[in-house]
Amino acid sequence: MARILVIDDEDMICQLAARILRLGGHDVVTAADPRQGVEFFRRQPFDVVITDVRMPGLTGPDVIKILHSVRTDTRVIVMGGDGSVPAFGTEAFARQVGADSVLLKPFGVQELIAAVSALLAPAAGG
Repeated sequence: MARILVIDDEDMICQLAARILRLGGHDVVTAADPRQGVEFFRRQPFDVVITDVRMPGLTGPDVIKILHSVRTDTRVIVMGGDGSVPAFGTEAFARQVGADSVLLKPFGVQELIAAVSALLAPAAGG
């Protein structure tokens, strides 16, 4: 079981992701405001953070930069749709914004589970 923080200004996305991840046995905290998400992160450790790219106030890349200033080993999935995340070259985009992985909206249950599982899996050969 992992502690996961989901940050998205669309509450429906937060709730959907939380429900899916809780069914998988994870402890999930959601924040519909990026500043609130950052505050949650400052107060308690999370194994994985899933954040939207486009949000009012702080963008996903802004959030990721703050998270990494607090904990350098934070695993991050950035998500977006409607052209906010390129459909091709997602690995390069992830590196550019400081994320470990990209999840394109709309995503399916299996895509979300696979993205989180990939970040939680022990490193190959380690």
